[in-house]
Amino acid sequence: MTRALLLCLVAGLLAIPVASADPPQQGVTHVHVAPGTPAVDWGEQLFGANCVTCHGPNGRGITSEVHGAGNEEGLGPSLRGVGAGAADFYLRTGYMPLDDPHKQPHRSHVLFSKGELAALVAYVASLGPGPRIPRPHPERGSLSEGQALFTEHCAGCHQIDAKGGYVTNAVAPTLDQASPVEIAEAVRTGPYLMPRFSGRQISDAQLDSIIRYVIYAKHPDDRGGWALGHVGPVPEGLVTWFIGIVLLIATCAVIGKRIES
Repeated sequence: MTRALLLCLVAGLLAIPVASADPPQQGVTHVHVAPGTPAVDWGEQLFGANCVTCHGPNGRGITSEVHGAGNEEGLGPSLRGVGAGAADFYLRTGYMPLDDPHKQPHRSHVLFSKGELAALVAYVASLGPGPRIPRPHPERGSLSEGQALFTEHCAGCHQIDAKGGYVTNAVAPTLDQASPVEIAEAVRTGPYLMPRFSGRQISDAQLDSIIRYVIYAKHPDDRGGWALGHVGPVPEGLVTWFIGIVLLIATCAVIGKRIES
């Protein structure tokens, strides 16, 4: 009798739905489901708990300011047709969820587990046809071509060393932490104020070269000498002027002493 009761107890425990194996993060509402639950269904629950205030039911977007649960301000674009690539980029970089829709999103701590990220991406992708998550191959690219393409299309905002810079009403982020997939996603989706580049503007082969250059720029070969933190030509010019002024003063002092003597 005792053995039968123990077997029933073990069977009952095994039948209880198990939560996601990934550790939960603070700051978002987590929806735990039993193994085997379709990713899109799980993603829909997560979307309803964390994204619907800004992006509206079924991801249709909210074009005028509204106040949802907890008096949270909601104002977000439609996600129908943005595809898995855009959703993966914004969530994997921590750009979303965004506390204030009027502020520029920045790379921050990712608030969702890997399983939750995959579920949310699957749900957004199900809202309408859109770009998939790219699979770049930077090892196939050309470093010299990548530098030329980056100079033409990207350096105006991100600087030639990919350290970021200031543009009108925004800050172009540094690419130090950007992975090859994230770079490809940003190029194809155009996050925030960044323009979107289609396959006609930048082919996949050219994109591989750009990514290869960005990876190189993280740890460049400083054959020219003192790198000065790789922050561009401005500090180099300041150092040159400083050295030049010191030499000029020293020269004037030496000439002055000779004249006195």
